[in-house]
Amino acid sequence: MPATSRRISVLALLAVLAAVPALLVSPVPTASAQADPPTVWLCRPGLPDNPCAPPLTTTRYDNQGNVLGIQRKKPPRHPKVDCFYVYPTVSDQPTPQADFSIDPELRSIALFQAARYSSECRVFAPVYRQITLAAIGGTVTVTPEMRETAYQDVRHAWLDYLAHDNHGRGVVFIGHSQGTGVLRRLLREEVDPVPAVRRHLVSALLLGGGVTVAKGSDRGGDFQNIPACRSPKQVGCVVAFSTFDAPVPANSRFGRTADPNLEVLCTNPADLAGGSAPIDPINPTEPFAPGTIIAAVISLLGQPPITATTAWVEVRDAYQATCSSEGGANVLQITPLGDAPLLNAVPDATWGLHLVDANIALGDLLRLVHRQARHWHPHGHGHHH
Repeated sequence: MPATSRRISVLALLAVLAAVPALLVSPVPTASAQADPPTVWLCRPGLPDNPCAPPLTTTRYDNQGNVLGIQRKKPPRHPKVDCFYVYPTVSDQPTPQADFSIDPELRSIALFQAARYSSECRVFAPVYRQITLAAIGGTVTVTPEMRETAYQDVRHAWLDYLAHDNHGRGVVFIGHSQGTGVLRRLLREEVDPVPAVRRHLVSALLLGGGVTVAKGSDRGGDFQNIPACRSPKQVGCVVAFSTFDAPVPANSRFGRTADPNLEVLCTNPADLAGGSAPIDPINPTEPFAPGTIIAAVISLLGQPPITATTAWVEVRDAYQATCSSEGGANVLQITPLGDAPLLNAVPDATWGLHLVDANIALGDLLRLVHRQARHWHPHGHGHHH
């Protein structure tokens, strides 16, 4: 396909991407009581060719582009906590619903969004029959049953993990976009109302997916018991944001909710108490799966080329970040510092910087998970409030 028509189809396919988290939350009765398929793992400890177990060597830059040094990290031998990751909409399969194939775009998104957490936790990531980019582009029809199947795949994987792999360990949930939509429901139904399960919650990093709270409160929307994280010592809490670097359009896909009693939660990963702080993006040096829709979209962001030869690059203090409620939209507004680029909203202004939610403050999120893992105890939460 020539580049221009490829680009247009990319925009068409992405045009309704963000509707997915909202669509996934309403339960539908399942048509049949057939046996659940066995869990297919994209990432889990000991998996051969595990995309979530890359080298962790990282070139660190200051925001002027000077190399500060190379950080050589090894994954911990016995991490205290696990991470349970649900990936966003990435499938290039032509059907409305993906099958259980581990396609290149699944391996790439796991590398980009989840693999770096292997410095802090054992990473588990199930393959699920997600709603595809083709479905979201409106080229094929999605049924409520398909959405239910996508959710149930993740739920069954979670229950499988809990029964066979957890062994009383703490868990960090990580999701983005459609993955956040699935995890909002999973936490609401399987974690939030069950104290024995809630005790396992270290934190939930639910990015790019409109987590709600009661107006002026830290809970009361999606979750009745799990509050927003307001301190790095706090565990059993939620971190949520959608990234923008320009005013949020009135018809934006993120930051607003139709319910007058609720608001969308924004937590600044670099200053949970609510201030403004610099953030540290971390990105893999390996390019996203070539020839895929997401790879084409990433190329439109306007990120500078990566020249480092380590597996990762981190830029210290690349952006100043603050949760903003301007125009009634609660989002993480970022401003470039030093030579960091102003990024392009992709595919248009209503999306903001949705594509970089998981990486733009990954340095801060890793430090947060590191601290939360230290504060989490198997027998109840210290520092809950």
